[in-house]
Amino acid sequence: MKAILKIIFIVFLTISSCKTKQIEKTEPKTNAPKVEFSAYDLGKSDLPRLKRQVNDYEFVFTMEQLEKLTLMIREFEKNTTNQIAIVSIESIGKYSDFDKFAVDLSNYNEIGLKEKDNGLSIVFSTNLRKIKITTGFGTEKILTDKICKNILDQTIIPEFKNGNYYNGIEKGLTEIMAKWK
Repeated sequence: MKAILKIIFIVFLTISSCKTKQIEKTEPKTNAPKVEFSAYDLGKSDLPRLKRQVNDYEFVFTMEQLEKLTLMIREFEKNTTNQIAIVSIESIGKYSDFDKFAVDLSNYNEIGLKEKDNGLSIVFSTNLRKIKITTGFGTEKILTDKICKNILDQTIIPEFKNGNYYNGIEKGLTEIMAKWK
């Protein structure tokens, strides 16, 4: 009896190992990286393709706040042709420099009219605790780096430190728009 059980056990192991080998042949192992999808479209680069004036990938704004910011920006653009993009983002991917990421993101998405280079982006990450205002060369003639830094330091960042992201962006936008007519 023990000999019969031993033979059945050996046959079972042999059949099991044959099935395993067949599976390995039909499903080859690959070293391909795991594909992860994010909340934004990366297009042809490591930078997201912006779809609207306010791109809240960190979900820091309510729907009502998104609508208010979008209406502010649209009205301003209608009256001046100056273009503004607001972007909150959790990660800068392969980039190691947040400022370079913000500039590349603005250029990749062509913020501002080409002939006027009149774009401005406010890119921030609550996760990374970073913020950058980028300007096109046409915009920079009016909104210098010094003016943008003052708006960040005196208006936006104090609100951010208290967790008031919407208030910071709204007050900063209001100040930017008043100086950039």
